[in-house]
Amino acid sequence: MRLPHPAMLFLAATLLGACAAAGPPPAPPPAPPTGTFKLSPGDRLRITTYGEPTLSGEFTVSTEGRIAFPLIGDVDARDADAGAVQQDITARLSDGYLRDPKVNVDVIGVRPIYVLGEVNKPGEYPYTQGLTVRGAVAKADGFTYRANERRVFLRRAGETAERPFDLREDFAIQPGDTIRIGERYF
Repeated sequence: MRLPHPAMLFLAATLLGACAAAGPPPAPPPAPPTGTFKLSPGDRLRITTYGEPTLSGEFTVSTEGRIAFPLIGDVDARDADAGAVQQDITARLSDGYLRDPKVNVDVIGVRPIYVLGEVNKPGEYPYTQGLTVRGAVAKADGFTYRANERRVFLRRAGETAERPFDLREDFAIQPGDTIRIGERYF
């Protein structure tokens, strides 16, 4: 039986050692957040019940996440979208109060966003429909010279911790979001 050449054994051992030292590939960064706008305390709604001016008006979501609506009482709005609130009010009004009520719910005011960290003018900014993370940075007069332009930290309203996201992908933000741009390290 013929034994392999010592140089071949050394090469094979080196390659196997390099593969073992590399370890598993790094985990991919989290995907950009998506989802529909959910109501939270402080949001303002215009609720119109057609043909019923006393059941129409502007309402603010309370700190408990509710809207005090005439006849039916408190309507739970926390973490619901405007369509869900509209369906809830319609169903409750049709249960003995009105025959075939027509209700419309519009969001007329939302919480501001906060842009912090390595931007030229950190602070509170009004939320606008369709605002993206890069648009929020632009509202804050852009990045400072120390900014890490590859990563952003985002904390949604109601969450306790911020999460990192790849800034090379522009994604939508929601009212109440806190965006923090970190410092880059050389």
